Amino acid sequence: MAEMNYRTALVTGASSGLGRGLALWLAKRGVRVFAAGRRLPQLQALRDEAQAAGVTVEPVELDVTKADATLERIRALDAEAGGLDLVVANAGVGGTTNAKRLPWERVRGIIDTNVTGAAATLSAVLPQMVERKRGHLVGVSSLAGFRGLAGHAAYSASKAFLSTFMESLRVDLRDTGVRVTCIYPGFVKSELTATNNFPMPFLMETHDAVELMGKGIVRGDAEVSFPWQLAVPTRMAKVLPNPLFDAAARRLR
Repeated sequence: MAEMNYRTALVTGASSGLGRGLALWLAKRGVRVFAAGRRLPQLQALRDEAQAAGVTVEPVELDVTKADATLERIRALDAEAGGLDLVVANAGVGGTTNAKRLPWERVRGIIDTNVTGAAATLSAVLPQMVERKRGHLVGVSSLAGFRGLAGHAAYSASKAFLSTFMESLRVDLRDTGVRVTCIYPGFVKSELTATNNFPMPFLMETHDAVELMGKGIVRGDAEVSFPWQLAVPTRMAKVLPNPLFDAAARRLR
């Protein structure tokens, strides 16, 4: 694995799932980690688990749907920490949004978190990173963002936004010293997937997914996709003609 060169990191959505696992993974490798999320008791439990392992995770109560407050809080952390080396926009929500009975409140909630919240998180200290000529931005998208999945218009679209946002950032930030990584998970055991009532092929254990994420981030990979058994056909589906994709999507639904 490449050498760990982060002193400080912020991970949003760290109260459970991939965010929680990644925060602990980084802390165990000597990084000062700010673990951010809406649920303070879960973040405090993470802090206690980290302490038991002899490492430090600092809880940060943060609701990314409040974009202006998110910007201010992350900028304050940046100043307090002497510069954030790594910012991971992981906070995300899902939910069914079938077009035949489209629930606007759920659509809005997904957009507020996965789009506006993620963009605010990634934008907060980007100017400072460029000025320092160092830093790493990571956005956790999804394999669901490659095509519009039946019944999940808002979720698929929100992840498509994030992946395109990250791609443009990567192009713009070339030769600035600021790295950009977009992560595309498939199905991973978490609170998000626990309520799914449909088949989840190649469902991964959280710790296995976190290991892939962590190593990809440290290497500075532009993209990290997993599991490969699902990532390969999902990427291939991007080039399917619409009639073929529509027929396949209807059968899967």
